[in-house]
Parts: sequence; C-alpha cells; structure tokens
Amino acid sequence: MTHFPPQVPAAATALADCPSLAQRAGVGRVLVKIESSRPFGNFKILGGMTAALRALARVTGTPIAQLRKRGDLPRLICASDGNHGLAVAAAAKIAGAPATIYLHHSVPRSRAERILALGTSVYWVAGTYDNAVDAAAEAARVDGVLVPDTSADVNDPIVRDVMSGYATMTSEINAQLAAIGMTVSHQFVQAGVGGLAAAMAEGLPAARLAIVEPEQAACVAPALAAGHVVRIAGSLHTCAEMLACGEASAPALAILRRHDPLPVLVSEAALLQAATLLHEEAGIQTTPSGSAGLAGLLHVANKEGLRELAGLTASSTVLLVATEAHPDAIVLDRALDLAAARSLVARLLPDEG
Repeated sequence: MTHFPPQVPAAATALADCPSLAQRAGVGRVLVKIESSRPFGNFKILGGMTAALRALARVTGTPIAQLRKRGDLPRLICASDGNHGLAVAAAAKIAGAPATIYLHHSVPRSRAERILALGTSVYWVAGTYDNAVDAAAEAARVDGVLVPDTSADVNDPIVRDVMSGYATMTSEINAQLAAIGMTVSHQFVQAGVGGLAAAMAEGLPAARLAIVEPEQAACVAPALAAGHVVRIAGSLHTCAEMLACGEASAPALAILRRHDPLPVLVSEAALLQAATLLHEEAGIQTTPSGSAGLAGLLHVANKEGLRELAGLTASSTVLLVATEAHPDAIVLDRALDLAAARSLVARLLPDEG
C-alpha cells in the first residue's frame, strides 16, 4: 500500500493506493481516503461540528469565535448512531453550550461514553435511529437548537451545512489527485441517510457513483426507486452500525437523484469480510461501516452483470472512503481531539470563527 502525501491543506487525511484490493476487484487502482485521523476518529466532525457552530451563531447573532465569551447559549440537540452526536458534542464543548444527544438503544455503550466524556448529556430512545430522530426533533421544538444530519425538508439549512462540511473531504481528494496527475473513474460510497454520498457526488461529479448500503438497513436505494423519501420498517440491525438508518435525508436525496447513482446492497458477511481485508491487505483499521464501500466494490466487481452495469474495467480507478477508525485503534485523548477540532474550525470557517 502506498500513501500519497497529503497536499494542500496540510491537515488533509491520507489517500492510500491499495494494489492488493485493486487486484481482488479486477480494476486498475483502488484508492482509499482514510478518515480515522480526523479529530475524534471519523469524518462526521467535518459536518456536525461546523453545522452546530453555525447554528449557534445564527440563533444568537454572535460570531463563532465569540460564542464561548457570550455564555448563556441554547442547548444543542441531535439524534445519532454515535459519530454525528460526537461531532455536535465537540461543538458544544468548544462553544461552551449545553447539549443533549439522542441515541437509540442499539448504539454501543462505548460510543455513548465518548459523547458523555465531553460533558454532554445522552438521552436513550427505544427503537431505531429514526425513532431517535423523531424524539430529538420533538425535544428541540420545546427548547433547544436541533442539529440534524437528516431532514424531510429538502431545503433544511443545517443539513445543508452538514453536507457542506463533508465537502472538505472532496476538496482534499481533488487536490491530492491533481498533485499526482490522477483521476478517479468510480466511487463506491457507503450511505446511512445519504449525506456523505451526496457530498461526494457533488465534489467528484465525473466519477461514477455507487451507493453502498447494508441489505438489513437500506433506505437510500428504495427512496431513489420511489423518487421520494420512504421510511423502512424493521429493526435495521446490521454490523454496519453507523449505517443503520431507515429514512433517507431529503436534501441528500435531491442531490443524489441528479447524479443517477448505482444502488448496491451488501450482506452482513460481505461487510465483515471487507473490514478484515482492509486491515490485513491495506493496514487500514476500520469498522464494517467504514469498509462498506469496499464490500460494495467487491460485490459488483465479481458479478458480471453488475460489473458491466457499473462500467468497471481493468483500467478503472476506484475511490473508497474508510469513514471511521476501528474502536480498538482509537486512542482516547479528549484534550488532543478538542485541540485538533478547534484547529479544524479555524480551517473550515476562517471568516466565521
């Protein structure tokens, strides 16, 4: 595996060339954007933190840099499978605001503990992620500022801020590709509610997009087929915990429909195998959620009809995103993560922070 040195900006996460994975998929190259080195170990910090700070600034009429000095800030509220809540909790800590994160009972306690360590409260909700979304929205109507990463409102400004934050990743990728004189022909991107996939589609429009979801918890594929958001029934139980969502985001769906993506559903076994392969063959430690793009690529690449439909060839260059660190690879250092998060705010919101 070759790591291309991050280009401008200097804080960009690594883009890795993984020839062993390319050989498995029968393509020319597989590039993996490794998001585990972001503050708090995942890409969600790019969207949730910046959107939360912007929301506080809008509501209070206070520049982001002055929020902590102002004091008496409203409570931030969101629902999460874990990572978005961690990003909003980081924003609350940076701004000096209270926050409550709504988690459904399938969220691992270890993820809740990372949120609690930032001084944020957690409210447990029976049911699925979508039940937590409903509960958070109801609470925010009474008192607080909702920071969703999904919405039924196609024009929701906060969800659009979240996706705008994710676009930082595509800016980095484009700079890194330009530095080595390379382009990508395909991107296989995992989807929970679809926000990351939408940001990747907009940021890398020339690359054929495949959206990868667990068979057990696919909400974007049926929404694309129906032409509108639909809520999926059932437990949504999957080893790809961060993708266990039953309703696509309307703002994300509106973007995705413009790009005509290929929906790909993968089995639990494929998700687990992909995480193992990334670790053993590329040295990338991630979860089944983080490896879902690879699971989708291998599923499509090894089925003749799907391979042709996707336009994969022996010369294709495929982009994947390892969206989060494996819990075993995370070194918990709240002070270091917060310092890195503050630097990220200055980088992402230079005229606002």
